[in-house]
Amino acid sequence: MEMTYDLHTHTTFSHGKGSIEENAAAAKARGLKGIAITDHGFAHPAFGMRRRKLADMRFHVEEAKKQTGIDVFLGIESNIRGISGKLDAEERDYEHLDVLLAGIHKFVISDKIPDYANMLLRNIGFAYLKIKPTKKQIEYNTKTYINAIKNNPIDVLTHIGFFAPCDAEEVAKCARDYGTYIEINTKKSHLTDDEWRKVIATGVRFVVDSDAHSVDRIGDVRLAEELFKRVEFPMERIMNIDGRTPDFRFAEYKKRRI
Repeated sequence: MEMTYDLHTHTTFSHGKGSIEENAAAAKARGLKGIAITDHGFAHPAFGMRRRKLADMRFHVEEAKKQTGIDVFLGIESNIRGISGKLDAEERDYEHLDVLLAGIHKFVISDKIPDYANMLLRNIGFAYLKIKPTKKQIEYNTKTYINAIKNNPIDVLTHIGFFAPCDAEEVAKCARDYGTYIEINTKKSHLTDDEWRKVIATGVRFVVDSDAHSVDRIGDVRLAEELFKRVEFPMERIMNIDGRTPDFRFAEYKKRRI
């Protein structure tokens, strides 16, 4: 398996260690056709990118394209802010972006007060205390993911289930129906093998992403390769490997809006 496009990478504009140009150069050196720069969304007070930096990021993306000759997309790993599915990437940001990723993260500015209780206290509490999550919490996270997919043109749903236990099968069904990819994240394990089997059975499509926070991890597929030894994946439904170019729901949305 060879990655064609790494669609989830971070830079110094948020929580990463490399520049946009350095990430792109690493992607070229590893034989990738393209890379997406997807720094953490605005609602993360510690690690989020800043909206005022979008124009600067676009400048560096265009420079990286010239320097490397590969595709370089400006994206965001937007934070899902609550059960409404609201993201911190808004319509006013779309003109600057090429790719839209989204996921549930710790310590974000949530949409409403009840969302703080669920996304901050309960999700983190269950994870750190290693307590089995309640049915109610699983339902909350599942609905949060599903509403995000329904209400936003998300290309890739990142590391589902990580610090957010959910019914991954139901999330995958929604992603399948709306044209959102489920990410196989090679930075962190986020679903059990049994959960992956249920997700695969829905017919949803996938991407393999490094979630690189340092230049040396651009294009890394090792964790995915270990997963594939245990779980039989339909490789033809992984849309950014072995020469395949993914299509982007977000790009189609922008075309229709114009």
